[in-house]
Amino acid sequence: MTLKQLENLVKIDDDMTNPENGTYYNKRTIEQLLEYGLILIDKPPGPTSHEVVAWAKRILEIPKAGHSGTLDPQVSGVLPLGLGEGTKALGVLLMGPKEYHALGRLHSLPSKEKLEQILELFRGEIFQKPPQRSAVVRQTRSRTIYELELLEQKERLVLLRILCEAGTYIRKLYYDMGELLGPGGSMIELRRSRVHQFNENNLVTMHQLADAYATWKENKDDSKLLKIIRPVEETLSEIKSVVIRDSAIDSMCHGAQLAIPGVLQISQYLEKGDLVGIYSQKGEIVALAESLLSENEIKEQTKGYAFQTKRIIMKPNTYPKNWRTSSPPKE
Repeated sequence: MTLKQLENLVKIDDDMTNPENGTYYNKRTIEQLLEYGLILIDKPPGPTSHEVVAWAKRILEIPKAGHSGTLDPQVSGVLPLGLGEGTKALGVLLMGPKEYHALGRLHSLPSKEKLEQILELFRGEIFQKPPQRSAVVRQTRSRTIYELELLEQKERLVLLRILCEAGTYIRKLYYDMGELLGPGGSMIELRRSRVHQFNENNLVTMHQLADAYATWKENKDDSKLLKIIRPVEETLSEIKSVVIRDSAIDSMCHGAQLAIPGVLQISQYLEKGDLVGIYSQKGEIVALAESLLSENEIKEQTKGYAFQTKRIIMKPNTYPKNWRTSSPPKE
């Protein structure tokens, strides 16, 4: 749980956490980070996103990893990888914007004024049909372009910065701009520079990852690897938070819904329908859930369910069982 999330919490009740159970999210060992970790890879042009994940699994000698947001083979840039159970949290990143730097060629030579007029038409909500060579059904859909900036124009070459909704096709953007100008246009090179809250700061290459892991395995020096593998909780820094009692954790991990007596703290201005991260008192992510009540309703009520679980992230039995199963009927 980030400092920003901690500052925005409202206390509902008090309780103590047992230091013998769980681990503070920012004090995990390498072995624990390989189960609940995040790596921000600087994907090079060439391999597919699936190949990058396969290489990471092989380097780290782990059975489970995944990425957030596929990049085409020729595209470079930010590729978040979730490790182990951390893969379950990556879907949250699809809720936020993505930023690209794209170089394209227009088949005509527009003036800067004419080009700015065309760019203005693509700011805000646009409608796109995915390209023929895409992995999704080719149906027209709406996407939002939040920012579209002309960084440089050199004759027919145009360098753009695009901040857009996930699922926007930048190649199609150049094609559509070219169609409006007449002769057409095409994208030459593309780099993703941001995924939700993560930008190009602190990206690591596959070579750096391999070197850091070898250093840890051979020399027991974890200093490099600890800088590369981040707690998966950083993925969830932009959604609201709920902190629960130790005694409520294992029951949630076994499928129980979170009742109000298990809640200790909640984010300010929590509204019904908000997606939230459910955390232990040590800041470990337990689950993702949808709020069934607002902040004031949770404060006023003493029983009932406050959240609907959407995804369990923590492994069962991380915290001790503190709940009862119904006894079988006597014969």
